This record gives sequence, structure tokens and C-alpha cells, in this order.
Amino acid sequence: MANPAPGDFKDVILFLATAGVVVPLFRRWRISPILGFLVAGVLLGPSGLGALGAHAPWAAELTIDSPRELAQLGELGVVFLMFMIGLELSWARLWLMRRYVFGLGALQVAGCGLIVALTAHLFGASITASAAVGAAMALSSTAVVMPILTESRRQHVQAGRVTFAVLLFQDLAVAPILITLAILGRDDGPDLSPDILLSFAPAALAVAALVGFGRLLLRPMMRSVARARSEELFMAACLLVVIGSGLLAAFAGLSMALGAFVAGLLLAETEFRHEVEQVIEPFKGLLLGLFFLAVGIGLDVGLVLEQPLQVAGVTFGLMALNSALIFGLARAFGLTWRAAIETALLLAASGEFAFVILASAMDLGLVPEALGQSLLVSATLSMMCIPILAAVGLRIAGRATGGLAAAPHAEGSAPEGRILLVGFGRVGQLVGEMLDRHGLPWSAIDQDAALVARGRRSGRTLYYGDASRPGFLERCGLETARALVITADADGGEGGAVEVLVAAVRDRRPDLAIFARARDSQQAVRLYELGVTDAVPETVEASLQLSEAVLVGVGAPVGPVIASIHERRDAFRRELNRGDGFLSKGRQIEHKATI
Repeated sequence: MANPAPGDFKDVILFLATAGVVVPLFRRWRISPILGFLVAGVLLGPSGLGALGAHAPWAAELTIDSPRELAQLGELGVVFLMFMIGLELSWARLWLMRRYVFGLGALQVAGCGLIVALTAHLFGASITASAAVGAAMALSSTAVVMPILTESRRQHVQAGRVTFAVLLFQDLAVAPILITLAILGRDDGPDLSPDILLSFAPAALAVAALVGFGRLLLRPMMRSVARARSEELFMAACLLVVIGSGLLAAFAGLSMALGAFVAGLLLAETEFRHEVEQVIEPFKGLLLGLFFLAVGIGLDVGLVLEQPLQVAGVTFGLMALNSALIFGLARAFGLTWRAAIETALLLAASGEFAFVILASAMDLGLVPEALGQSLLVSATLSMMCIPILAAVGLRIAGRATGGLAAAPHAEGSAPEGRILLVGFGRVGQLVGEMLDRHGLPWSAIDQDAALVARGRRSGRTLYYGDASRPGFLERCGLETARALVITADADGGEGGAVEVLVAAVRDRRPDLAIFARARDSQQAVRLYELGVTDAVPETVEASLQLSEAVLVGVGAPVGPVIASIHERRDAFRRELNRGDGFLSKGRQIEHKATI
């Protein structure tokens, strides 16, 4: 096998350098990392440093050689993003948002598309070209807007929810738009025959198949993989679900992003939701970065320099038209004026599907090449403005969160004030039973897929996953949890994992009450040093209970026995909490607890 040439990896190295060097600098400067990828794409593209290649050979070494292949891979970033959005929802929450998805979203697409189409027609475009342009430029950027909302924690406020609802309808509208363009581009011209309706049948059947097969097969498949206790196999299964659902949708004429979104919705109702999120998050971040890099590479800087006023006029004119209409619709649907402004600014720019629709329209001969390329430049520039528009909208809206009624929690999410149990074996089940008796809400985490399945069948709120990763705990509601109880078995090498978990949680939640099961007094001392509220050594507790049983069994009065046991337990707790030499005297402590 021949060794690959160093140049074969140049594009990959340039992308990794952007992700590892340029984007962190933008974060340090408190600038959206999305803008960092876009700017890097412009510099690394043929219109950036590539234009200097003839005069400066070093510039050619810093230029992406295969932008088309990069863009195709980057499109998976949008697919993974939509899958993650689906995971954060549920069918119940989606139904609650139906007024904004199918009401405001439909009016926005129709209204913005009509206004842009009429404007294009007034400037001399044909009717079919105007319709294609209107449809393309009416769609905003899910790939840019949603990460910005997530980073600023605005996805659950009024403007964030409405923005997502509109973006969701836009994604649903992509497939009908593409099918309509294909009909308009046929050689025999469009007609009103039943064939038009039949053209939409594969799309409807694909969605039905995704929902049906997903409900029947997804959970059993994930349980089977989880029982293998292999992180690699679980990761492979997650990637199969995302890419497989996207490909099934693509085969039926839908967007891959829509198929992945449906799969995410289905998994949101299972116990694997948070573990899948944890696995997919790194892939989503890298692939979205690749997508933004490809968008920046596609910017025709030469056209911008040749026709700056025309490009600026089209770009800002389209954003002004879209934002004005969206603001009016948002107010009509009951949004506050601040939330309406934020929503209008977030949705003002064009999106990634403008590239798909315009490319399809140009291939079909519906849109002239010159007009299409000009609009693609405007779409790219408007997408680069989204971080700035979002910052302006946030400044105007402030941090108010009022508006829409609180959405119900998605399956697997943890409402505020819950107690988190890490481990649901015999000890965890007993703790959960006692919490139920006192009316305290709780949820549990365990890595035994069969145990989690049994618990969920009995109505418990259980998640499958590895709680040793703080990111996973945060997805399970660590930020709003009332307390954390670590009941996982600490035998053998597990003790180190428990201590790492305690240290990580205490670093993120200094105020959180943490109760931990310890193997022995030495581990209890270490856990107290790491900041647990209380640690219960198994050996000490077993000795105290045995002492109580023996004393009562030989005839000692029950009342004084129970009082002495409680007194001795409190003394042990104080001694362990102080750590007075118990790392070396632990066995002596345990011995004292016996008769």
C-alpha cells in the first residue's frame, strides 16, 4: 500500500487548524465561533488566499483544494443539528407549538416568498424564476440561528421558541418546494393533472415509514446495543440512526435534515435520549463547523468587489423585507414587541437551503446563472450577518423570558427541583422508594439497559447513560437538581470513578447537596474532602446495624440501644468529616463499630 502524499491531507489540516486555533480566538474575543468559521472559509477559499496563488506560492498551500467535497461533507452538519433539535423536543411539545409552526411559520414562508418573488419580477425576472427566487430567499438559516440561540440560552424564551417553530416549518417546506421546481422544470411544462399530487406521495410515505419503523425498532435496537456495554458500538448505532434516517428521507425526495429530525423526535421519548446527545454532540459541532467553512469558501469575493453597491442593496434589501414582514406577523400572533423584534432579526437573513433551491433551479434552467450566483453571494453575506443581528436582537429584548406558556417537559427531561440518583440497583431503588413515601420527585441514572427498561415500564423516570461524565449529568438536569445521591456500587475500581464524579459535580454546583455511598471509611474521608454533604461507609453502617441487632437480641432495652446507635453514628460522621487520621486508622474505626 502506497503512502499517501502530505498534500492529500491539506484540506483536513486546514479545517482542524481553523477549529483548533482560529475559532478559540473568536471565543476569547467573545465573537460567535460561527463567524470565525465563515471568515476562515472566505480566507481559505479560492476568492481569498487562493487569489494570491499566482503571485505568492505560499498562499496556495493555505487554500482549500476541494471545496465541493468539503461542502458535501459539511451538509451533514445540518443533518446532525436537526437530529439534536428533535432530541430536545417530543411529540407533546411539538403539538403544543402547532399554532406557531403551521400558523406563523406557514404565513412567514408564503408572505416572504410572495414579496421577494414580486420584487424580483418587478426587476425583470420571469414568473418561474421569481417564484424560485422567492421560495429560496424566504427560508432562514437553522444551522446558524439554532446554535446561536443555544449558546445564548435563548431557545426556551418566547422569541427562541417562535423562531424555532418558524424554522421547523421552513425545513418542512423544503421538500414541497424542490418537488414543485422539478415539476416546473419538466420539458412538457407543468400541468394540473393528478400526477402533481402523486409526486408528493413518496414524501408522505417516507415520513410515515420513519415514524412507524422508528417506534417499532429504535428502542429495541438501542437496548440491544446498550446491553453490549460498548461505547464504540453505541456510537456506531447512534451514527447509523442519524445518517440512515436522513438517507431514507433523501431517497423519498425529502431533505436529510427532516429525516434526522423525525428520528430525533422518536428517540426523545426513550431512556437513551441524553446518552445519544452526549455521543452525537462532538460530531455535530465539527460537521457544523465544516458547513460554515464551506459557506465562507463559496463567497465570490470578486463579485462583491466588482458590484459592491448592487450586492449590498440586494443583501440588505432582502433582510429588510423579511424582517419587516416577520415583525408584523409576530405581533399579530401575540408576541411582545421586544420578542417580535428579536424574532424578526434572527429570521431576517437567508439560510442554507437557499443554496440547495437556487442550485436546483439553475440546473433546471428556471433561474439564469448570473441571477442565481448573485443571489448566492447575497445569501452568504446575510448569513454572515446573523451573529450580529442576534446580538442586536438580544440587546433590544434583554433577558426577559415571558410570553409563551411553559412547554411540557420532553420525555427524559428533568423538571426543576428533582433529586438525581446515580445508580438504581438495590440501594438506589430503596432510596427512591423512601423519596416516594415523602412525596419528593426524583429521577435515576444507570448503565444497566435492562434495569432501566424495567424501571420505565413501572412508571419511573430513568435514563440510560454514564453518569461519570458531567456533561451527561447536565443534560439530565444537574443545573436545577435539588440534590445528587450517588448509590452506585463503589467496589473495586469504581471508587475512583465516584470520587471523580463528586469533584466534577462540586466544581459545577458548589451549592448542591451531594450524598454518596462509600465502600469504607477511607473512601468516606476522601469524599468528605472533595465536598460531599454526607458519605455513608458500607462497612461502618453494617457494623452499626449488626450491633443494634445483637444488643436488642440479648435483651438490652430498645430505646437506649437505638439512642446509642444514633449517637455513635453521629460521632463517626463528625470524625470522618474532620478526617482526623482516618486514612490510616480506618480499620480501627470500623472495628470500634462492632461489639
